[in-house]
Amino acid sequence: MARQRGLDLIEVSPTAKPPVCKIMDLGKFKYELQKKEKLQKKNQQIISIKEIRLHPNTDVHDFNFKAKHAEQFIEDGHKVKVAVIFRGRQIAYKAPGEEIMQRFIERLSEVSKIDQEVKLEGKALIAVLTQDKSIKKIIKL
Repeated sequence: MARQRGLDLIEVSPTAKPPVCKIMDLGKFKYELQKKEKLQKKNQQIISIKEIRLHPNTDVHDFNFKAKHAEQFIEDGHKVKVAVIFRGRQIAYKAPGEEIMQRFIERLSEVSKIDQEVKLEGKALIAVLTQDKSIKKIIKL
């Protein structure tokens, strides 16, 4: 039938039983596949993770500076990985690190939500924050 019409017999789904075939032009079929792939790539959202590193003894100005950057990253649609790094024997005294992590999360609670809870990985407390789309930010005039 394909030869009579001057077209090609294309096996669409070889794993199906019985295999599914179409009678159509091979060039047109390849073109349609390329169009579908381009459309899928176009609609794909790429989310990158930005990392903010703090220490248990991070000063107020540095804390505010990093919080402002993290807020900007979240508003741009990125995820933010917050890490409180313990050096040397600081790991024995986790309370200051946990306190600074909670302050950081509270500071960003207006624009973000916790995607991954705070946990200890090696010598670092880590949490991941993402944009909270349910909270509508009030525009400051």
